[in-house]
Parts: sequence; C-alpha cells; structure tokens
Amino acid sequence: MYNFSPRRLLTRTGAGVAVIALVALAGYSVGQTQAPHAIVAASPPPISTPSPSLVPGASYASVVNAVAPAVVTVRVDKRASMVPTQMPQLPDDPMFREFFGRRFQAPQQPRTPRQSGLGSGVITTSDGYILTNNHVIDGADRVRVELTDKRTFDAKVVGTDPASDLAVLKVEAQGLRTLAIGDSNRVSVGDVVLAIGNPLGVGQTVTMGIISAKGRATGVGDASSYEDFLQTDAPINQGNSGGALINLNGELVGINSQILTPTGGNIGLGFAIPSNMARQVMDQLKTNGTVSRSKLGVTVQNVTADIAASLKLADVSGALVSGVEPGSPAARAGLRQGDVIVSIDGEKLTDNNALRNRIAGTKPGSKVAVEVLRDGRSQTLHATLDAQPVTTKRAAGPEGADAQGFGMTVQPLTPEVARELELSGRREGVVIREVDPDGAAAAAGLQPGDVIVQVNGQAVTSASELKSALGQANDRPALLLIARKGGEAFVTLSRAKS
Repeated sequence: MYNFSPRRLLTRTGAGVAVIALVALAGYSVGQTQAPHAIVAASPPPISTPSPSLVPGASYASVVNAVAPAVVTVRVDKRASMVPTQMPQLPDDPMFREFFGRRFQAPQQPRTPRQSGLGSGVITTSDGYILTNNHVIDGADRVRVELTDKRTFDAKVVGTDPASDLAVLKVEAQGLRTLAIGDSNRVSVGDVVLAIGNPLGVGQTVTMGIISAKGRATGVGDASSYEDFLQTDAPINQGNSGGALINLNGELVGINSQILTPTGGNIGLGFAIPSNMARQVMDQLKTNGTVSRSKLGVTVQNVTADIAASLKLADVSGALVSGVEPGSPAARAGLRQGDVIVSIDGEKLTDNNALRNRIAGTKPGSKVAVEVLRDGRSQTLHATLDAQPVTTKRAAGPEGADAQGFGMTVQPLTPEVARELELSGRREGVVIREVDPDGAAAAAGLQPGDVIVQVNGQAVTSASELKSALGQANDRPALLLIARKGGEAFVTLSRAKS
C-alpha cells in the first residue's frame, strides 16, 4: 500500500466542479524498507532498435523488447522532514526551569518514521548514467536503481536541477542497455507514443497513447521553473516519474513527470519533459554538476486578445514587456516597457513561457536578434545574453550542520531573526532552525530557536565555524553555550553513534 505525496496541488473550486490536482508522479510510503537482493548475472549484450511501420492493429512488442531494459525503477529511502522537537526531561533544578521554561517539561515527540519512495529512470549511457526527475530523489538519504533483470545498484546523485525537475544518477556498472535520445522538436501532435515506468510499484508497465499537445506549462513549479511539457494521453500514474516516453522508433522523446487528475489516478492528461531539454540539462549536470542558463533581463506577460486589440496587433502571440532591468542585456539592447517580443533569432514566440525557455536554453554570452513590435512597427534589436545567477536550494534556506552528524540545521543570527526570537540584545551566534528528532542535537536538549553562542569557549557566527568547532571536539562531548529567551546555559553535545 502506497501513500503518495504530490509535489504541489493546484485546485479549482466552484459549484459542481471537482477538485483538480496536478500531481508529480513519484510515490512514497512510510516505514522501513529492506533493500532488494542483488543479482550478479552479466548484462545482456546491446541490441539494435527496430523501426516498425505504423499499421492499425500492429504490435509494438519489438520496440518494447528493445527499449524496456533501459527503463529502471528508482527506489529512495529518506527520513521524514525535520520537525521541532520538545526538550527531554532534565534534573528538576530551579536553574533549569528558569532557563528552559514550561516547555521543558513537555513530553518528547514520537520518533519520526522513514519514508520509502518509488520512481522510474532511463539509462542513457552503457556505463551507468541515468536520467530521472529531481522530485523522485529530492532529500533522499539513499538511492537504489533496480534493473529489469532484478539486479540492484546503489546510485550516486551526480547533479540535480530543480528548475527543470531533472536529476542525473550514476551506478557502477558496464554494458548496460541504453535508450537513444530523440529530437523532441520533431514530435507532432497526433504522434503515437509509449510510456514505460513502474506505476504504483506494480512492476514495469507499458502504455500507449498519442501526443496531445506541445509547449504546455502547468505552473506546478515556482517562478524559477522551466516548463515546456509534451502532453500525452498515454496512461501514466504515480511511480511513473522519471520514466520514458518513447516514439515508435524506440527513441526517448520525453521524461514523464506530472499528471492532471481529480482522483490521483490517470484521466488521460499526462505531462513529460521534452527530450531536448532533458539532454541539455543532463549534459551540463554530468560535466559541471550545475546548469547554466542565460537571462535577457525583462519582465514579460502574455499577450491577451484585449491587449492585442489595444495595441492593434495582428496576432494574439508574443510576450509583452512590462519591465526592463537596468543594466541588463535587454536594457543595453534598447528594449523598452511596452515592447512586444515576437521572435528570437527568427523563431516565433507563442507566449512569455516560450520566450523564457528560448533564452534559458541559449548559452550565456551569445548574441541574439530580438524582434519587437513598437508603436505598431517591427524592429530588430541585438542583445548579448548574461548568465543567470545560479541559485541553489541550500542558499535559500538554513545552512546545514548535519555533515558533522549532529542532526540540526542552522543559520547566522541576523537582527530580523533576533527580533523574531525575542533576542534583541543578542548580536552574534547561529540560530538552530530545525532539529532531527532522532539526532544527537535533540538528545542533547537543543531545539529550534536556540542560539549557539560558543563551542568549547570558541565563538561561532556561521555554519562553517560551527562545523569546524564541533569537528575539533573529536570523541569527547562538545560544550555549547546557548541562549534562549534572554538566558544562557551550557549544554553538552555528543556525535550520534553510527
């Protein structure tokens, strides 16, 4: 029995209207899992992929037999998200009661269970590089890949790109079956496609449908996401995330990622990341571990019928510039607020999402011709693109101290955080933001909101200083001076036993 967690829900409500959810396709269950038994049989030799003719009633077995071994099951194991935990009981001493307050007497929260997750992946090289969705492996402590011949490998995460929801894994193996990456730009609405993955954990499953639409944006990701989905009615369900969408030549044209559903099951509205985007992201992750994208430096919005009528535009397409970033490539090229960008390097743009994807997919430093409509007249401007600043998930949130095995995340104390925690007189230290209920920090009585001021008499003001100071403690407990609610006290912290 699986309990599936959606990546994000988009709901529409109204009289007589069912709730609709856009669901990422990875599946999760709660509880401890056992690793599958590893089989050490040799890999079968590579075989060529046939190109069958599309005939009504024809079988797709030859295509499936050729490509199925290159589609794998991805199993992840991770601890549930860190949550605040209450302080454990300490001696009934007035000093401790004064310092810790009434919360100090509250019972501990129960231990948090582990989560097991399920998704799919595609082998792209014979030496073990695998393409999957970022949301399949996000936050995983352990990732395992199970082949169709039941061999199982521990996988290393080579790189992740949350903006495109893609990730690259690596297993130590040779001679693996691979899936050729096709050109998703050549896919047409109405083309027959096959979806392969492991839905709901039932085992590898193949379904058939057509390409229903191209260039879809579902809005499941945040403002930093890049979406250019292929839409298909090939039945896919939770657990298909990271699996293959192939054409009848046996080529990968998409990575299955999301479904639109009122029930959690398939209703014929599935979305796959196009193979061209996946190839570009994968190549950069393999080479650099990160993805570099370009920026033009404009804020844009879609052209609606009313906007087109107001601006006397012949077509309801393109991207209306609502703002230009000072000093940006757009500003240097002469773009203005109110311009309508209709093409880049002669490639027509349907909407602002098409513009965003086109610019992001161009190498930083490239020169592009930007065709705009201004005051009813067309003109072409030339811009040299800048690199989009690379932001990571860690940079936006608390810094981690978990690398030292103490089970907590921290961030530097700022005036804003000090006011939030009623520590207006405190200027230096690191604030504990999260505590793992099963970790050493929780066992020592630390909790979110505590400020670590010193470690073994050494002042700490950043996560790196904290890690360094804790690392110097070696096998003996570290003596921490912490502040909470205007008071200070010493707490000993020992590394968790492995």
